[in-house]
This record gives sequence, structure tokens and C-alpha cells, in this order.
Amino acid sequence: MTTLPTHSPEQAVPRRQPGLLAHLPNAITLSRIFLIPIFVLVFLEPTPERSLAAAAVFGLAALTDALDGYLARRWGTVTRLGKILDPIADKLLILTALFLLVDFDRADGSPRVEAWVAIVLAGRELVVTGLRAVAARERIDLTPEITGKIKMATQVVAILFLILDEAVPAALNFHYWGTLILFVSLALSLISAAQYIHQFATHVLPRGMGNSGNS
Repeated sequence: MTTLPTHSPEQAVPRRQPGLLAHLPNAITLSRIFLIPIFVLVFLEPTPERSLAAAAVFGLAALTDALDGYLARRWGTVTRLGKILDPIADKLLILTALFLLVDFDRADGSPRVEAWVAIVLAGRELVVTGLRAVAARERIDLTPEITGKIKMATQVVAILFLILDEAVPAALNFHYWGTLILFVSLALSLISAAQYIHQFATHVLPRGMGNSGNS
């Protein structure tokens, strides 16, 4: 007779960390927010040297996004505060970088990022944030789809390419590749927004209609 493999409780359930370690994921999330003004100060004058430094700060901030979520899940310390802070930190980091890139021209006078791209991405974030806020009021978590996670990763890569555009040899054509990846992230952003809207319409709207009927 075939026996099923058994798993210890330590394997099945994340081990909750005691004391200050339980707050480490949220502290890492906050550090991402604190790195944003440092990134802005470094990148205010985008010389090749400053662009390299700005890319390093931005890359470090982006890495904290993967680290805080991993630790929170690993240690079983996912909190409501963390669920609120994490997407806010992500949006602040990405949108700050995008609007800085809109403001800074390349050597040929063209913007590193077209303004309409940044505006569409910012509008998407406002819509999704509003939906999640309404859902949270109903005590419903709108779960991020894998599309949203891939979108975030492509945005980080695109922005790193665009920051480093004039800090690397022109033959590498970082502006072309960064712009191409940014358009991919734009498409993924719109798909991800549609998925959030579908979740909202499926799980939140019926509850709201039910509550209004009972009032």
C-alpha cells in the first residue's frame, strides 16, 4: 500500500517570529519609502555619475519590495498594515521615477519618458488604489494577480534602463530597450487593472448592493 508523505507542522505553517523580528517586513517596506527622497536628490542632476548612483538607489529600493513580502510570508507575519503600506511604497517609487524621467531630456532634446505614458500609469494606480480602499472598507482583500507582479518587475527593469540611458555607451541603446519594456509594462498594467475591476465587480459590488437593500 502506498503511503502519503507526511509533513511536519514547521513545513506546513510559516514559523511566526517573536518580538522585533515580527515587525521587520514592515520596517523594510518603510525603508523603501525613505529611499525615495534620496533617489530624487541623487537624480536631480542626471549626470552619468549621478545616473549610476540613482540607479543603485532605485535598484536597492526595488529589491526591498521582494524582500519584505518574502519575509512576511516566510515568518507568517503578514499584517493589514503591511498590505496597505506595500502597494503604496511601490506606487510612490515607480511614479516618482517616471515623472522624473519625463522631466529630464536626453541629449537630443527628447524626453526619456513620454508624459502620456506616465499619466496613464498614474491614472491606473489611482483607480486600483480606489478600488482596493473601497474593498478594504468591506473587509475584502483584492488579491494581486500574477500579471500585476510581472508588471512591477518590468517597470523596475524599464526604469533602470532609462535611468542609465546616458551613463552607458550609446551602442547599448538603453533608451530603446527601456522604452520597449516600459510599453510592455503599460500593457500589463491595463490588463492587471481590468483584473482588479473584475474582482471588485464580482466580490465587492454584490455586497454593497445587498447592504443598500437592507438599509
